[in-house]
Amino acid sequence: MSTAQAAEKSSADPATIQTNASKTQKSGKTSPANKTAATGKSAPAAQSEVIRIHGNRKPSTVASSATKSDTPLVETAQSVTVIDRHELDIRGVLSLNQALRYTAGIEPDLRGSTATRYDQFSLRGFTVPIFLDGLKQQDSPSGYATAQVDTSRLERIEVLKGPASALYGQSSPGGLVAMSSKLPGEGEAYGSVTATGGSYDLYRVDGDTGGYVTKDGFVRYRLYGTANGSHSQLTRTDSKRFGISPSLLFGGGTNTTLTVLGNYQYDPENASYGSVPLEGSLRRATFGRIPRDYYDGDLGYEKFNRKHGAVTYIFSHQFNNDWSFTSRGRYDNIRTKYESVYTDGVYLDPATYERDMSQEALGNFSRGSIFANEVMHNLAFDSQFKGRFNTSILHHSFMAGFDYQQSHATELGGYGTAPAANIFAPNYHEQFARPTAGFNYITQQQQFGVYGQDEITVDRLILTGSLRNDWYHSTQRETFAGSESKENPSQITWRASGLYHFKFGLAPYISYSTSFQPQAGVVSNNGGASTRQADPTIGKQLEGGFKYQIPNLPVLLSADGFHIEQTNVLVSVPNTNYSTESGKVHSDGFEFEAHVNVYKGLTVAASVSTQKIRDTSTGKPLIGGGKGNATLFAFYTLQSGPMKGFGIGGGVRHVAGSYGGTASYGDVHVPAYTLFDASMSYDLANLSRSLIGWKLNASARNLFDTRHITSCYGYAPYDEWCWYGERRTAQASLGFSW
Repeated sequence: MSTAQAAEKSSADPATIQTNASKTQKSGKTSPANKTAATGKSAPAAQSEVIRIHGNRKPSTVASSATKSDTPLVETAQSVTVIDRHELDIRGVLSLNQALRYTAGIEPDLRGSTATRYDQFSLRGFTVPIFLDGLKQQDSPSGYATAQVDTSRLERIEVLKGPASALYGQSSPGGLVAMSSKLPGEGEAYGSVTATGGSYDLYRVDGDTGGYVTKDGFVRYRLYGTANGSHSQLTRTDSKRFGISPSLLFGGGTNTTLTVLGNYQYDPENASYGSVPLEGSLRRATFGRIPRDYYDGDLGYEKFNRKHGAVTYIFSHQFNNDWSFTSRGRYDNIRTKYESVYTDGVYLDPATYERDMSQEALGNFSRGSIFANEVMHNLAFDSQFKGRFNTSILHHSFMAGFDYQQSHATELGGYGTAPAANIFAPNYHEQFARPTAGFNYITQQQQFGVYGQDEITVDRLILTGSLRNDWYHSTQRETFAGSESKENPSQITWRASGLYHFKFGLAPYISYSTSFQPQAGVVSNNGGASTRQADPTIGKQLEGGFKYQIPNLPVLLSADGFHIEQTNVLVSVPNTNYSTESGKVHSDGFEFEAHVNVYKGLTVAASVSTQKIRDTSTGKPLIGGGKGNATLFAFYTLQSGPMKGFGIGGGVRHVAGSYGGTASYGDVHVPAYTLFDASMSYDLANLSRSLIGWKLNASARNLFDTRHITSCYGYAPYDEWCWYGERRTAQASLGFSW
């Protein structure tokens, strides 16, 4: 029985999955945890660690992103962090950036609390792709048509760290983030309605309902919807969102299932992508500090309108106890309209800083304007056969797959000028000439990939090997200039790992993995005598560490050290229009995480990481690359007594300093910051039986309203920008579930 089948079993007969080594001992057959399920009877604790799955909700100690199969984290030879629905709820998470703040190796909120329309963060020093339901969310290659999933419709988030091209194709050396949607699950009828209000006039109404369409559960449904909005931290700007996500499952309780998931999300407003000049934010200027709510745009020319529709299918067939086939695909349509006035980040009056002049004569900076209209059509498919077989004492879990990605994007846009602004006397209704169209891009991309993986178990030793070949093609035309560029690389990537799972729960491991990432640019190897399109960057990582899970308890500790190299990085040649591929980036670090997932009312997520990221071509860190983080979040719900059902907790987040490029005064170093959060909840059923199903939640972020800068971008003498972090925000919600 597969994990998918096990999830379809009734709650009276929960699925039971056993870990590799213990199952091998018990049956003598192949036994990776992601491939086997017992009959519902639990093995003796001394022999087997048992994972129970109720409905379609996986335990937080199991993940699928590293192997494309449900595998216990303690038997996964790569660093993976799981953030489940329970943790998202008690922390009051409203965005992916907020969700990742307690994860080791993450540099969160790269654009602070202003540019929240995108999920911008780095992992182990690199920007990483985002996957939804096993398929990559393809972004606009030239502009702003990038999807953003409302986290309230997610069941869980997995953060896979390190190169993963051996299973996913083109990807970042830092890893990837894999999100999973809420899908039809167990239960004849279930649902919830939640109303939320909070700071900046936040309002949210979220509804989620599901159940059986047919009496036997052969057809099941789920429907999620949201309407939400708020003012932005930047004065006079707002965000609004409406979304609906219906899904149907056919074949519940059988060996063959088909799930069809639709989603439509409309963001009529999405605040601003604003920033503030470095002088006056990171560095104190003569006139003091720029207010954290300062808006650098113009209300008459501020728009970000996004429409995103998608249809996904997930098909699964179990041939027998050993062999299965899974296929999934998605079509996305993303349309954006963007208009903005923005600061260049450089003051018009730098010489006046040292003069004794009135405040009104200071703080003037130049601005530009932009518009972009984009449309993206994306297709993505991934199919694989999985099976188990034995060769002598070797027990194999084999997987062979094929995937395909395609995108077609158009972008019409232009840049212009805008009147200068003054920090102390902003005019948000300036008259100026709107920019005219200056570029029109048409981009087509395709990726074909074939891959195979073998997980070999010998007693308690687990060896994994993955191999993949990708063929990538990209064509971009700029119709105004009549220019065209093409890329046609192919690339082989692989991964190899070994892990030994001791009986008492410790599992040391070592792994080596590679990645590739196409890049746009013209390069020359002979001083400009001839040029060609750039090859992809190549990433490779050596990682080693250990994991420890207390047997039969949802308590997992992990520690790892890693060394990443990215080669073929473009280095521009001064006074030419080409680059060389001589750049190399190193990322070295250590991470520790501890997770306790609802054990006797206690939930804990703790992490410590330190990392050093350096570009050898410049001798400096990557812009936005942080030095690490340290976090702790704990939440406890009283299990008895007069306050039974009352939960309270809090967290502390320390983000180490980061590199922000080069400003007019030299290198930019963004200082570290430490913030505190708080959460509480109360199950109102403990007050009265008439309140069964009602629950109150409240949370606050940056509890002490600490002023901080999350990142800067310095490219002197042109751009010197910084982004303020989120101010104190509080929210409360009242929900009813059945």
